[in-house]
Amino acid sequence: MTDHLYLARHGESMLNAAGLLRGRLDSPLTLKGRAQALSLANALANCDIQVILASPLQRAFDTAQAVATKTDVQVEVDSRFIDRDYGDWAGRSLAEVEELWGSIDDAPGVEPRVAVLQRASVALLDVFDRLDGRSGLVVSHDAILRPLLVWLAPELEERTLTQDTGCYNVFERTSHSWRLINTNIVPPV
Repeated sequence: MTDHLYLARHGESMLNAAGLLRGRLDSPLTLKGRAQALSLANALANCDIQVILASPLQRAFDTAQAVATKTDVQVEVDSRFIDRDYGDWAGRSLAEVEELWGSIDDAPGVEPRVAVLQRASVALLDVFDRLDGRSGLVVSHDAILRPLLVWLAPELEERTLTQDTGCYNVFERTSHSWRLINTNIVPPV
């Protein structure tokens, strides 16, 4: 049997719907977001997932829980998969921050991209160790998934990489490495 790793983005949250930066704000899923979580659960129900990890934020946990209900696997929370910290800019629009600072990366109080990748990649390496012979799911956020995907598959370009709400990405273990199968798969709602 081939091991698979599924990296998923949570369903749409209230702040997603409003077009605002979420970060560490614990914005709940919208009705659409709950439908996306259920669609994700249906899409992954027969994928033999044996490990499910999620960001501690409710939007990610609730999305992971929808899959857990279908797979009879308990969700484990790993705070290293929490969304990027936007500091005081959370709850504001990206356009507003970019108008003031040129880039979200230049805004004061925003968690540096390198720090995001460092904590998330260490967490993912721990997941790889746990998956030996098993398949797993991590439910997180676009600001975590995009750098992780580029780290795992350098042929991708983070700047143009899309991670829609409720999407998942698939990696397959080949020998002792992981190979990208597909990105941004969005199950129909």
